[in-house]
Amino acid sequence: MTGPNRRMVLAGALAAMASPSAATQAPMTLRAAATTLRLLSDNAPETPVWAYGGGIPGPEIRLTQGDRMVRRFANDLPQGSSVHWHGVRLPNAMDGVAGVTQPVVASGQDFLYDFVVPDAGTYWYHPHNKTYEQMARGLYGPLIIDEPTPPVVDRDLTLMLDDWRLARDGTIAEDFGMMHDLSHAGRIGNWVTVNGAPELKTKAGRNARLRLRLINAANARIFTLGMQGLEGWVVALDGMPLEQPTPAERIIVAPAQRVDLIVDLTGDTEGVLYSVERGGSYAVATFSVSGNARAGRLRSSGTLSPNPMPDFAPLPQARVIDLPMMGGAMGRMQGARLKGKDLSIRDLVRAGMVWSLAGTAGMPEQPLATLDRGETVSIRITNDTAWPHAMHLHGHHFRETGPDRAPGPWRDTLLVNRGETRQITFVADNPGDWLLHCHMLEHAASGMMTWLRVS
Repeated sequence: MTGPNRRMVLAGALAAMASPSAATQAPMTLRAAATTLRLLSDNAPETPVWAYGGGIPGPEIRLTQGDRMVRRFANDLPQGSSVHWHGVRLPNAMDGVAGVTQPVVASGQDFLYDFVVPDAGTYWYHPHNKTYEQMARGLYGPLIIDEPTPPVVDRDLTLMLDDWRLARDGTIAEDFGMMHDLSHAGRIGNWVTVNGAPELKTKAGRNARLRLRLINAANARIFTLGMQGLEGWVVALDGMPLEQPTPAERIIVAPAQRVDLIVDLTGDTEGVLYSVERGGSYAVATFSVSGNARAGRLRSSGTLSPNPMPDFAPLPQARVIDLPMMGGAMGRMQGARLKGKDLSIRDLVRAGMVWSLAGTAGMPEQPLATLDRGETVSIRITNDTAWPHAMHLHGHHFRETGPDRAPGPWRDTLLVNRGETRQITFVADNPGDWLLHCHMLEHAASGMMTWLRVS
């Protein structure tokens, strides 16, 4: 790669699980502000960034399943912002979508987030106002929900992957929302970091068992990862445990997706998690062997305890909603509906809108569908564009379904490649207005945004 010098919650039963002391304690503050951090080499200039708690990533929020999460978000940024708790099944008013579930938190103001976390797993938080700019400036952090009885590992590590578009002086390129990014693959950076550094480097004993929580916080980059000197299993996707762990070989992590690995350090000198790109590969994390953790490798990963997901069978009578995706460079979209008016592609481009979902560009006034609470619904997504899209549903997890196939693993973000038709099925058990959008953030900003109403 190129670069400067480098390679509801359901309110009733779950609310009762909250810690009694949480209601009487003053809430902790999660503050977003401008600062400077060194993202490049030790001798390089520092980079002006926006960060939660003064660091990138922001402070790790770690709770146990069933705990109550209380944070007061304080906005010291020059823009309005909000906090979305990505992947958490929470009450609609706590989802953090400015202009939909809450007012934008203006500069100098604050907002109290207070909800119970029903599911163990790997989640994260990020802004949901001008997200394509605010995340590219560094606003994101991990939200880790431990199982009441977590798996036995020697190390539990969170790795937040990101890329940055930096100039040689270390400053962030201010070309947010440029048309090329909007209409092509999104904002792809020229400098990759892991937890705000070029590479995670740490020591571990031979045959040490590691839990690696991978989170893709990039605006648009899809990471393809491999391992050397490490062997193990994928045990969870988007926070949800797999019913049967799968061998960790080629690991694809689209924007907003999470992958939990349980791996053993089998190398004699080191184990490496690396990213594969067209120009070659580079290390994301290196684990240097320091002594022996144990005499031999453990036999299997075991499975994580399942989260309390709703039962459904993808029955023929489930409502099916079609969601064609069109637009972008080299696309065939001739026009779409924007703010109640049918516009040509030329007029859409003038308005900064180059993508459509179900024939509408941008956030529609009416929902894609109004769903009855408890209804099972399938959304059939057809990617009639030249680019991949990471489709994220708020407030719910879904399973991929389709003709003659068993339901796939629970997820909240699905990568739909060009030319593909994929179908997701879920139970609409969480009342409120919920976004469904592409998490290639420039695509969302330029048209790929819709919503569902559960009543």
